Amino acid sequence: MITNQHFGEIPPSYLFSEVAERVRTFSAANPGAEVLRLGIGDVTRPLAPAVIEALHRAVDEQAVASSFQGYGPEAGYAFLREAIAAGEYAAIGVDVAADEIFVGDGSKQDSANVQELFADTARVAVTDPVYPVYVDSNAMAGRLGTFDGERWTKLSYLPCDDMNGYRPALPATPVELIYLCSPNNPTGTVMSRSDLEGWVSYARETGAVILYDVAYRAFITGDDVPRSIYEIPGANEVAIELGSFSKTAGFTGLRCSWAVVPHALQRDGVSLNAMWLRRQSTKFNGTPYIVQRAAEAVYSPEGRAQVQADIDYYLANARLIRETLERAGVAAVGGEHSPYVWFRCPGGMDSWEFFDVLLERAQLVGTPGVGFGPTGAGHFRLSAFNTAEATHEAAQRLARLLPELV
Repeated sequence: MITNQHFGEIPPSYLFSEVAERVRTFSAANPGAEVLRLGIGDVTRPLAPAVIEALHRAVDEQAVASSFQGYGPEAGYAFLREAIAAGEYAAIGVDVAADEIFVGDGSKQDSANVQELFADTARVAVTDPVYPVYVDSNAMAGRLGTFDGERWTKLSYLPCDDMNGYRPALPATPVELIYLCSPNNPTGTVMSRSDLEGWVSYARETGAVILYDVAYRAFITGDDVPRSIYEIPGANEVAIELGSFSKTAGFTGLRCSWAVVPHALQRDGVSLNAMWLRRQSTKFNGTPYIVQRAAEAVYSPEGRAQVQADIDYYLANARLIRETLERAGVAAVGGEHSPYVWFRCPGGMDSWEFFDVLLERAQLVGTPGVGFGPTGAGHFRLSAFNTAEATHEAAQRLARLLPELV
């Protein structure tokens, strides 16, 4: 056998293809229906003017021999690494050096690729429900055993629901890799300072490595929720942090991200910073120069103000969705520090049953929670990534439908 047999062990990625197929079928049967989509995790507002201006300047530089840029440094240009160190970390009182930051082309790729630093026998824990990439990338590497139709036999699931306040318990059995995400996708919940202190303490005691996803950190409001795991003393010895410009500044199409791999993070006498640099130098030629210049512009005074206006826009949509659910008697989480709102399906319906009811009776599309893991069964996610007008219309439709279902 010469192919990777583990690819064949992964269940088909049916969630979003099934969503699309059901919407197509409904639209074909109801050509006049106005279907509103609150399921997608993609941004809908255009790039900030400061970002567009930076793109134009960078493109013009590429037309002049003296400023033309070819292959760039695999870890990222110094101007962006330094901007991230200052804008994302020094700004919140956290000391992260520029050479601990690696610029990538998306946190999806980074979160999928980082597992390559670890042995194929490393034991993995994930919160449940979970961003599917964490699971599938480790399944491709052969770490998770077999899939029994609902869960992987060698994966430690850390259930998060309304019964435990969406706070995962520490693993009951030893693990080496722990995936955490705050604000969380899909639930929209956040980890408190005391939560993170517990996880950092656990990792320091056991030698586990935390892979901490902060793709939605820009949505955090107020000062009581940590924006980085490195706000916790000692976290630089146990954690890799993964950030993104996709949801912060609408770069889902441009593709730009960063990973922080501290020099203090070492295992088996080896620097993970050096390992990641070696991995990136071998498999990655760097994020395009013009994209990195665009990302740098996010940290300009104009860029910050413009990006924050977009974040506030989506947060207003999220608050409206959550308030509509709660007024109808449906308890929900998220929507405060996140563009996602998560809730149990009303009337005891399962995820797909509620999806069909929502589509057929209100012409609304969301995301069935079961697609995010076993604990997601019977739950649902709605996204704030739409226009304010569409979100208001969706809220009115929800308000009419939900009382009949609760």
